[in-house]
Amino acid sequence: MTSGRIIFLNGTSSSGKSSIARELLDILDDGVFFHLAVDSFNAMRSKRELGAEELDAALRRTRMGFHRSIAAMAEVGNDIVVDHVLSEPWRLLDCLTVLPHEDVLFVGVHCQLDELARRELARGDRPPGLATHQYDLVHAHGDYDLECDTSTAGPRECAQRIKELLPDRPNPTAFTRLRRRHLMDSQEPPTAKHDLLDLG
Repeated sequence: MTSGRIIFLNGTSSSGKSSIARELLDILDDGVFFHLAVDSFNAMRSKRELGAEELDAALRRTRMGFHRSIAAMAEVGNDIVVDHVLSEPWRLLDCLTVLPHEDVLFVGVHCQLDELARRELARGDRPPGLATHQYDLVHAHGDYDLECDTSTAGPRECAQRIKELLPDRPNPTAFTRLRRRHLMDSQEPPTAKHDLLDLG
């Protein structure tokens, strides 16, 4: 069975990932694509109030489950558009561990800070300053197959660029390069050592 392709969108909250994902599902016509978003997984969690430590543990399990759900869907041939925020180094390392790196098109979704602040205010469903906090963290690894800036390009334009690159993914892919850089020389589980790694 042929593994599915994975278009992995990474960017801050309010950067436009979900809008690009919706456009991709509309214009990609050579397969059946599913949009898997980390926010959707978070929304499935029970609403019981959690203490800080319990919440942190629950969020980590949620992210790890999300990554493995992507891998499982792709393994049986589904094409996936991933919508994620890699704001902690361990999240990327976990993805590099469990996802088929040769099948991932890694896309950096950028947006200027003033526009992020405007979008957060307009949405009203995000803590003020969340995107600013994430801004220097999500792209710290510094390697993508493709990057787009939603401050200057609309979701459809970004989606079109991704569609055009998908049949000719770089070889090696950004995920392959990052995996070689951060995982190949270590046998230690990434979730155990993430605080020691410098992804800059």
